[in-house]
Amino acid sequence: MVDYTPPLRDIKFVLRHIVGIEDLVEYPGFEHVDLDTINGALDEAGRFMSEVIAPTNRDGDEIGSIWVDGNVVTPDSFKDAWQKYVETGWSAVTGPLEYGGHGFPDAVGFALSEMFVSANLAFSLNPMLTGSAITVIADHAGDELRAIYLEKLVTAEWTGTMVLTEPEAGSDVGALRTKAIPNDDGTYRINGSKIFITWGDHDLSDNIVHLVLARLPDAPPGTRGISLFLVPKMLVDDDGTIGGSNHIETVSIEHKLGIHGSPTCVLAYEDSVGYLIGEPNRGMRYMFKMMNQARREVGLEGLGIADRAYQQALAYAKERRQGRAVGAPKTEQSPIIEHPDVRRMLMTMKAYNESARGLLYDTAAAGERSHRHPDETGRATAAARVALLTPVAKAWCTDLGVSMASIGVQIHGGVGYVEETGAAQHLRDARITPIYEGTNGIQAIDLVMRKIPMDDGAVVRAYLEEMAELAEALPASGDPRFTTMGAALGDAVGRLSEATEWLLGTADANDRLAGATPYLEMFGTVAGGYYLARLALAALDEEPDPWYEAKIDTAAFYAHQLLPRAAGILPSVTAGASDLFSIPVAGLDSVR
Repeated sequence: MVDYTPPLRDIKFVLRHIVGIEDLVEYPGFEHVDLDTINGALDEAGRFMSEVIAPTNRDGDEIGSIWVDGNVVTPDSFKDAWQKYVETGWSAVTGPLEYGGHGFPDAVGFALSEMFVSANLAFSLNPMLTGSAITVIADHAGDELRAIYLEKLVTAEWTGTMVLTEPEAGSDVGALRTKAIPNDDGTYRINGSKIFITWGDHDLSDNIVHLVLARLPDAPPGTRGISLFLVPKMLVDDDGTIGGSNHIETVSIEHKLGIHGSPTCVLAYEDSVGYLIGEPNRGMRYMFKMMNQARREVGLEGLGIADRAYQQALAYAKERRQGRAVGAPKTEQSPIIEHPDVRRMLMTMKAYNESARGLLYDTAAAGERSHRHPDETGRATAAARVALLTPVAKAWCTDLGVSMASIGVQIHGGVGYVEETGAAQHLRDARITPIYEGTNGIQAIDLVMRKIPMDDGAVVRAYLEEMAELAEALPASGDPRFTTMGAALGDAVGRLSEATEWLLGTADANDRLAGATPYLEMFGTVAGGYYLARLALAALDEEPDPWYEAKIDTAAFYAHQLLPRAAGILPSVTAGASDLFSIPVAGLDSVR
């Protein structure tokens, strides 16, 4: 298995030219941050992730987290790495200054998350969910809860979870049955069972802070009657010291296809003490803030695992000799990287990875601007953009993570299917990400039914116009590669606009829903070409350097070989639902 090397130059380039990090650090609240400090932090974080976290990836897969006498036990290497993670303060990089954080822009934390994911996806899920819990508690919990819990979560002394799913409910959160009964002291007794709780129990920290959805006795049915509660694994005294158990039982952990190092727990709450967050019956609103942040982070998981798979496949292709490439001496076998088909697979991985990074970081930057932009109009515009792009960033990038990990196995050939090489682990680990935080089908429905109709379609049309303007401007660079790139991008944007207008103008809901998944794929494919073109233009302005030349050539490859797929997806978007339902349910049974 190849060691992980964080793509720091790529990350910094995207932070500069897609995120606009120079502008972000000028926002109020970042007076203590400058670009040199950010770059130094990224360099040191890259070293930490490659040297401390990445070596635990194999242990996570082979040893895994196990359930022993009602408790979860993690691999020894996880314990040592987590302790170093806490001591070095990487969890606190973006945390609020008043709660022990360093107050860096969220985009910097996003970059750290990418490196953590690539180093060990299963391990990274713990701090990811903790970060989401921090956001909800900081924004919606009362002063007393913030005072007791936030600093411990920011510094990773304690960790957080998101506790939604129940047996029989699945993605239908409105069907949950967990009860919250008021106590005389203002607390609540939480009773119910929850499943699929990522890092719901472990032995890395002294306490785990669960954010639990439950119903009050007089709650209305469905999602309108759901409230959000903070329920610690261990009770906490007013002075912040840990008391006794809070009666949360880890019933079992799941035996999964991948991410074996991440314990996925079944939890039972029996008169567990909970604290209401915010107002009653508004839990879904608060949880959606946590979920939308998590969706962007899950999209990042797709990129992270794809980049790890690419690095391993590239190293193998350089070393593995088989066959003779065109023009090679007859007496020698060639490295497989010299064969066109292998080169095509590697270029596909590289191009998709870099396009996904552009989309994901732009989405994260929009999220930051939606809160911090000094102008109200700027905040509103950014909020609309992050709403539009979040389902695409989550779904398209996680689908890519699976397909790129699969290509990585293919490049290895037969040995890729053998566990000892490690290539198969990437594919197994990646497969959960299209399911996490609302399946990708749900993301597509959200995009088509809620996001592109925003402001009567004005938000998506503005984004399409932005891409079209870039396509028109590309030939002015004077480089012939940009002329063909511009033509390809312009054609793809035109096809995506046609699909968008069809969906906006189609009254039949089933027809729109039938086109949702292909539309999201089409949207992501076109957006990927747009971000690569932006990066290519930025590279053209730099001093001559092979690395910058590769940026331009990667964008050209994408425009010529991957972007044309958007045109082929268009008929699937506009086909309607009749084909999907033409065969009755009984006719789908092939054994009849």
